[in-house]
Amino acid sequence: MTVTNSIRVLLFLTCLFVRINAPGQTFSLEQLEARRKDALEEIASTQQLLNETSTLAKNSLNHLSLISEQILARKKVIHLLNQEIALIDQNLSIMTGELAVLEEELLEQRRKYVTSLQNMQLRKTAQYKWLFILSADNVIRSFRRLRYLHEYAEWQKQQVKQIIYKQESIKRKQAEMEETRTEKLVLLDDRENERNLLQQEEEIQKHEYQQLDRKRKTLQEQIEQKKKQAEKLNRQIERLIAGDIAGSTKDNSVSRKADTAGGYAMTKEEKKLSDDFAANRGRLPFPLTGRYRIISAFGEHRHPFEKRVTVKSSGIEIQTAAGTEAQAIFQGTVTSVFVVKSGYGVIVRHGNYLTIYINLSETYVNTGDHVSVREKLGTIFTHPESGETILHFEIRKEKDALNPELWLN
Repeated sequence: MTVTNSIRVLLFLTCLFVRINAPGQTFSLEQLEARRKDALEEIASTQQLLNETSTLAKNSLNHLSLISEQILARKKVIHLLNQEIALIDQNLSIMTGELAVLEEELLEQRRKYVTSLQNMQLRKTAQYKWLFILSADNVIRSFRRLRYLHEYAEWQKQQVKQIIYKQESIKRKQAEMEETRTEKLVLLDDRENERNLLQQEEEIQKHEYQQLDRKRKTLQEQIEQKKKQAEKLNRQIERLIAGDIAGSTKDNSVSRKADTAGGYAMTKEEKKLSDDFAANRGRLPFPLTGRYRIISAFGEHRHPFEKRVTVKSSGIEIQTAAGTEAQAIFQGTVTSVFVVKSGYGVIVRHGNYLTIYINLSETYVNTGDHVSVREKLGTIFTHPESGETILHFEIRKEKDALNPELWLN
């Protein structure tokens, strides 16, 4: 096996090793860069929300939640930077092998060309050519020798062209490697900056956690109070839904049918709307405009501060900027506009699916209104002291709460 072939085999095995050892899904540098850009935009959005809340909001559970989200996003950026750097190292390794192949091929072609020149020199060019042609046994062989000499001369010209091409290829590959090394140095600097910022944010998180820990008793009372408020809100929503279901079964003006026993009895139009809503799972728009962060997840989970406490939520809580408006995520009919502790709530029905928007300071719709996708429903309430603007959002099928994050785009 020649040196060139050995290098080619080594390159193939290197590429194979890279593919086999890449955990999970592999991404290109462009894809990793795009994902890092998205993560940085998340960080910038969260930072704006942190800046907009007042001093009173600091050392609060919501503020701590935002900082925790910021730290997670920062770690994601560092992880993506590590992936980009690793991919660049792999590319440099492959480029080094390709450069070695080009240099080996260039040496081989130069050697052949020099040998051919030496052979021509030994045979004294023109005199040797004529002797070589005329010494043939017959005319046919003389023509063959003439053609051979012509082809040999053309081969020499091609050798020169290939040598020049290989030299240019080597220069391009060296320039590409230099550019890649520079890109790697930039990414290393970015990673160092992100690590420093992460360290600062973790210090802030630690400090706020300590401050919260000092008033643990008060916070435990707040957590318990919030749980009771959530349970009360859930009962209020369930009563409103139950009344809506009961009304649908008593309506004999049009043909209605429920999908399940005890469910909402739908008209044909509502059934189609329900099916369309279900078909858009994972593609529905967000229930508000502008920047946001989800600060409380759906379902049953440990409290982010009081680990011994389990909290349960029928929806998600989204912190956003003051003045932000809630918007319908799908076309439907407003079935309830009701009063809650911090303002108003709105329920929009989409067949036997419902979307619920809680914590509005004012509403733009009334019961019975038909709304379209992204139609504004009201302004989200901003706490006058903390400056926090938080929307509680739910998706339900009949009375059953669903995880909104699985439905939203």
